[in-house]
Amino acid sequence: MHPVDAAPSIAVELDGVVKRFGALEALRGIHGRILPGCLTGLVGPDGAGKTTLMRLMAGLMAPTAGHITVAGLDSVRDSTALSDNIGYMPQRFGLYEDLSVLENLRLYAELRGLERRTHRDTFERLLEFTRLGPFTTRLAGKLSGGMKQKLGLACALMATPKVLLLDEPGVGVDPVSRQDLWRMVQALTDDGMAVVWATAYLDEAERCAAVFLLNEGQLKFAGAPSELTNRLKERSFRLLNYRRDRRELLSEVLELTSVSDGVIQGNAIRVVLRLDSQHEAVAAFAAQAGAELQPVTPRFEDAFVDLLGGGPGGISALAQKMAPVTLDGDNVVECRNLTRCFGAFTATDHVSFQVRKGEIFGLLGPNGAGKSTTFKMLCGLLRPTAGEARVVGLDLRVAGSQAKRQLGYMAQKFSLYGLLSVQQNLEFSAGVYGLEGALKRERIKEMVQTFQLGKYLGSAPDELPLGFKQRLALACALMHRPLVLFLDEPTSGVDPITRREFWTHINGLAHKGVTIMVTTHFMDEAEYCDRVALMYRAKLIALDTPDVLKARVTIIGDQEPTMEDAFIHLIQEVDAQDAASSMREAA
Repeated sequence: MHPVDAAPSIAVELDGVVKRFGALEALRGIHGRILPGCLTGLVGPDGAGKTTLMRLMAGLMAPTAGHITVAGLDSVRDSTALSDNIGYMPQRFGLYEDLSVLENLRLYAELRGLERRTHRDTFERLLEFTRLGPFTTRLAGKLSGGMKQKLGLACALMATPKVLLLDEPGVGVDPVSRQDLWRMVQALTDDGMAVVWATAYLDEAERCAAVFLLNEGQLKFAGAPSELTNRLKERSFRLLNYRRDRRELLSEVLELTSVSDGVIQGNAIRVVLRLDSQHEAVAAFAAQAGAELQPVTPRFEDAFVDLLGGGPGGISALAQKMAPVTLDGDNVVECRNLTRCFGAFTATDHVSFQVRKGEIFGLLGPNGAGKSTTFKMLCGLLRPTAGEARVVGLDLRVAGSQAKRQLGYMAQKFSLYGLLSVQQNLEFSAGVYGLEGALKRERIKEMVQTFQLGKYLGSAPDELPLGFKQRLALACALMHRPLVLFLDEPTSGVDPITRREFWTHINGLAHKGVTIMVTTHFMDEAEYCDRVALMYRAKLIALDTPDVLKARVTIIGDQEPTMEDAFIHLIQEVDAQDAASSMREAA
């Protein structure tokens, strides 16, 4: 990319920015500065005001009070000139899925007013930068999630802006594709561009030079991520080598008044103490559980959750109301040589595994690896081309409708009915699963209370914040007390507090014996799984516990490998084997 010309000393200045929508105050007096050549993370829970602030900086809305200066231009008075200095990639970027990659680039070049004589050089530069050169004729709708984000980034960079605004570009993108996005953004900031990256992935925020943390429209923190993380010195621990069920242990430790937050990390439990709390209570708890208590380096995510008051606790009210699952046999989900072809394309290729009762089984892989296709076959939504799948002992080829009544399915893309209200969606889902009368009313009331849906009952799903959309989808999947739960990227794009709430329910359900299969691009979520299967190019390439998979990675220094390290290592291992095989064949 070309260096940004004549970058001002301050790329964006926020001076007392307020934004109201009727009685709702979305932003409450935001002050801050964003510097050129700097990657600035914009983080916060759902409804914090991140997208509103992005739109104000892009000049798409005017602040109710205060001022915004971007690249030396007033966001209201100079809004016409502002568009030439800003690249903006919203959450739902407006790619035209029935146009090819090159046709999308041409369209955005026309919209940005680029002279036709510059198109060829500009396109070549952007295609090389994003590595989309081999895919110029492919329809945008046929691209993987990561490739769509790269094309969206190329379109946002069309006029070489001084300020680039990216609203959650990593959502739904696998770790390998996220590495490519990071590479591109690093090159842009090295050339002097100011990049603002809104994110729900706090490992992404930790890699930013500066972070703005918003909550309920207020700026709670601005500075380097390490400044916030350092507040947790001597407050982060993990429990190791315990002799109890780890989910039960996590639930209990989260109920200690001295504990702010806790998560499962493979076979360890990560714990954060509240400010000014002594660690004696946790030490006593560890001793009682026969566990080792070990200090650990704090993470930005730990500091984020702690700053917002801590996690949601460890007890699922929903799971507590459920009776333990009783089933004959250990394996609840089984697939043997499961294969699905779409014409000449093989989406799932001879995949075999078993999932035990009460197990949380993670299915990981890059975009397009075949995870969702495998899920749909196991739910009876797609017929296999070959192989077989069984759920609770029922062959899905001949007993599909009977098996479906035993399972709950939360789709990757929000799949409820946009023309129905939240209340109507709940009633419809209850009816589909055969709930009637008093039981139906009781279950709906239970879901409304559990997922705090009361104030949204008359709203359409599309009007809900993302976290509440996902809550509604999970509520509908759980309405009938399924024995098996399929969750296809259930927390994609939601904030860490909401993710912890979801996993409290998931852990509670597993403890009651519900069998759970989950796909996710949050690698820290894979740590919650009892076992993880990794798919790549339609095949199953690894299957084991998170700790065993991480142990296959060698890290330089004393830092422990993460699940993201394991994910990338295993895929690179397969690529290397394929490359060696191709060379042997060529020889």
